Amino acid sequence: MTATCLTRYCSTLLIALGLSMPSIANAETLRFGGNFPADHSSSKAMEIFKEELASRTDDDLTAQLFPGMQLGGAGENIDQVSAGAIMGTWIGIAYLSRIVPELEALSLPFAFDSREDAFRVIDGEVGDMLDEKLAEKGFVALGYMELGFRNVTNNIRPIESLEDFDGLKIRLQPNQTHLDTFRALGANPVSMDIKEVYGALQQGVLDGQENPYSVIATRRLDEVQKYLSDTRHFYDYIVVVANRDAFNNLTDEQQQAVQGSMEKAVEWQRNKAAEEADAARQTLIDRGMEFSSLSTETRDQLREATQGVVKELKDKIGADAVESVQAELNK
Repeated sequence: MTATCLTRYCSTLLIALGLSMPSIANAETLRFGGNFPADHSSSKAMEIFKEELASRTDDDLTAQLFPGMQLGGAGENIDQVSAGAIMGTWIGIAYLSRIVPELEALSLPFAFDSREDAFRVIDGEVGDMLDEKLAEKGFVALGYMELGFRNVTNNIRPIESLEDFDGLKIRLQPNQTHLDTFRALGANPVSMDIKEVYGALQQGVLDGQENPYSVIATRRLDEVQKYLSDTRHFYDYIVVVANRDAFNNLTDEQQQAVQGSMEKAVEWQRNKAAEEADAARQTLIDRGMEFSSLSTETRDQLREATQGVVKELKDKIGADAVESVQAELNK
């Protein structure tokens, strides 16, 4: 194939994928892919990042966003960032745990009592340690948004006790600690990409799933689920990561513009996410889901039932990472 033909072929292929062939004039466009819907607060925050970046650089550096799984699911987006096919992605942090196992230290079951606790952990020394681990694997962490407390939905029964988890086939993210936690509760967890969940619930392949209220609402999972419980078993983050080499190839001024723009976007999203969680829960109830709340006694039982998972996690990734999170939470 001649060079001219090869160029024409690549251009056609990229256009078919919804991308564009980079040119000298377009060399400073940063592409970000995400699996959250366009109306989710994280995707809206990325729009703020886009606007802020263009403003700070007089359009010399711009962002092109592909939310709603336009470039594939979360796993595919991570692979694209790792390969340098796109600049970055915004994803649930659990999807990166296969690459950086230390991220699982953030998945201690029933450990977080408030979002303030969660931000204190990720904005401090624990976050700095995880940033270093991500950098070792070729990523730059640009910011941590709120995904929020995760809650269980299902079609079998309300979740009000430890026994109610027994035998439920529940979809979880591809995070070993998450899966181990639900096994310890007596459930039958299944790892599955979010893009497949609606159909699996609709067809009865799964009994239920777990997600923050905002994700349950924006993905319309209430259409295929009956029961909603405030299990709050994990607190979850959305991390924005970029390809380390591509980021380092930016000038110092451009890097500062990217980081400053992301700081503004993250601040907006964290505030918006708190409002969104309360509103989304009410929306799900208004749409007809049957809501049940766990008692303090039940939550204590669930925490006790999953202590073995914490011990196994220490053995798996090292006690230091887990104990650093615990120490921060105990302050």
